[in-house]
Amino acid sequence: MAQASELMHACLRLGVRFALDDFGTGYSSLTYLKRLPADLLKIDQSFVRGMLDDPDNLAIIEGVVGLAAAFRRDVIAEGVETVAHGALLLPLGCELAQGYGIARPMPATDLPGWIRDWRPDPAWTVWRDWPMNRDDVAVVFAEVEHRHWLLGINAFLADGDDAGAPPSMRNCHFSRWHENDGLVRHGANPEFSRIVAMHKQVHDLGDELVRLHGAGRRAEARAGLGPLSALRDELIERLRRLVRRP
Repeated sequence: MAQASELMHACLRLGVRFALDDFGTGYSSLTYLKRLPADLLKIDQSFVRGMLDDPDNLAIIEGVVGLAAAFRRDVIAEGVETVAHGALLLPLGCELAQGYGIARPMPATDLPGWIRDWRPDPAWTVWRDWPMNRDDVAVVFAEVEHRHWLLGINAFLADGDDAGAPPSMRNCHFSRWHENDGLVRHGANPEFSRIVAMHKQVHDLGDELVRLHGAGRRAEARAGLGPLSALRDELIERLRRLVRRP
């Protein structure tokens, strides 16, 4: 470690800068942040690719972004394959990315024209002048956690004999938010109460579909997946409008 640090500092004097690749996996360590003069942390793509429907991956990304800020380093996400990945990374405070969601590999001769013509997706530019706060993070976690939960409901209803019953998720990230920070910030807004009631309705319906499946009424349970998905989508959209209102 001492030799690597000494060599990197010598390179810095020549104008060479460093990034820590695949941060969060393998040999990456907090000691590296303390002793190695790297300007940039690269969040490993295994976490980024799974962040859309895995709240644990999302929590790891939030943690790495927080570490980067604490150590005054920049952070970049690897493996940003879609617009949706970028739309979730931005409210977490990660503004740099690499991956097919930006561009595919191209010949060097095509690069100047691409740089001239490329424009970010509107789902990304909405954050350009937006002051990010904990509300935005709450929306991100609500979106991912409820997508993950709904995938579990789908898997259980498709093959409940082999798949364990999905958790009710009554104590999800959104529940903790609306009982604490959300209540303080938005409790006086009537829409906040409607969103909390809708959140309960979403979970009540999910629990009911699991109950119907267990009672042998499988077709009836599967028929409820569409309304459950639509209700979940409306919940997220209402929450987005609440935290982004003028």
